[in-house]
Amino acid sequence: MTAVDGVQRTLTVSLGERSYPIHVGTGLIGKPELLTPYLAGQQVMVVTNTAIAPLYLDKLCASLPDHLEVRTVVLPDGEQYKSMEQVGRIWDALLEAGFNRRCTLVALGGGVIGDMVGYAAAAYQRGVAFIQVPTTLLSQVDSSVGGKTGVNHPLGKNMIGAFWQPKAVLVDIDTLTTLPARELSAGLAEVIKYGLIRDADFLDWLENNMTALRRVEPAVIAEAIAQSCQIKADVVAEDETEQGVRALLNLGHTFGHAIEAHQGYGNWLHGEAVGAGMAMAATLSHTLGWISSAQRERSLAVIKSADLPVHAPQGMSSDDFLARMRLDKKNIDTRLRLVLLEALGRACVSDAVPVDQLKRLLDHYPRR
Repeated sequence: MTAVDGVQRTLTVSLGERSYPIHVGTGLIGKPELLTPYLAGQQVMVVTNTAIAPLYLDKLCASLPDHLEVRTVVLPDGEQYKSMEQVGRIWDALLEAGFNRRCTLVALGGGVIGDMVGYAAAAYQRGVAFIQVPTTLLSQVDSSVGGKTGVNHPLGKNMIGAFWQPKAVLVDIDTLTTLPARELSAGLAEVIKYGLIRDADFLDWLENNMTALRRVEPAVIAEAIAQSCQIKADVVAEDETEQGVRALLNLGHTFGHAIEAHQGYGNWLHGEAVGAGMAMAATLSHTLGWISSAQRERSLAVIKSADLPVHAPQGMSSDDFLARMRLDKKNIDTRLRLVLLEALGRACVSDAVPVDQLKRLLDHYPRR
């Protein structure tokens, strides 16, 4: 815990000398004592998007000490803009302002902004500091923590990027009051994921508190964020570059990324695609005899309770799925690797699912 007003919990991602805090609380944007200790030098570039800038950009910039050189970049809003072109705009701004390798980038926004700013920081002058200030539930519980950065490619999601850890993460729960309901549900997909893969007790808690979560009741949403970040922090500390256990965090993502790429980035929100992907992974796990019918139904029920889809998109064939899934980053050589459920609260990575069995499931899986 910390004495700073508004901070309800401080967690740590333990990576030795590169360890960093995750502050979770209310009213954190605008508190200089939470940002300034992690600024590498005198130059700060705050990067946000057109949706977030009118809400929080001035407040964040006003909290920075007057002696700093503060510049801003405002990018378009949307998954379809998660591209090298937009990252190039960040680099252009840094170079035009003469920012040196002791500058700090601040990512103020959702997962798209956080991933692009992290990648820009990883590559600029071969690596500069950055801080995550996530403003969506999905980014608060997932993408802001762990150092995965990058951009999308027309053939696959997040195929170009780098591992680059932030210096700190500031999760201001107040930003969720301006979050559209659809975006909130998308974030809940990643929260549910943590219960399914690693913590059956947390899954129970989510089932009992879903109504309060969807109402964004502060104490309940803070608990969900803290529990999710703690699980993510523990996994990242154990396996920073996804050589083993960190791959479990991709439950539903192989199916989900295929949906996003096929449908066009932004048409299905990332969390919506992950929700459907988790339902498909649970169904496949049941087909393989790993979980019971009741466990599958319970998995689908908690996904649906967050107002997330459990169906696949109409018009997306099994061949469409397989073509996209073969580009997944978890695959080794020609083997398709899937994150599946051995039980509720316990997941595994398997490359032993026969392609013909997977194709049969995809052929007959409900679409809407």
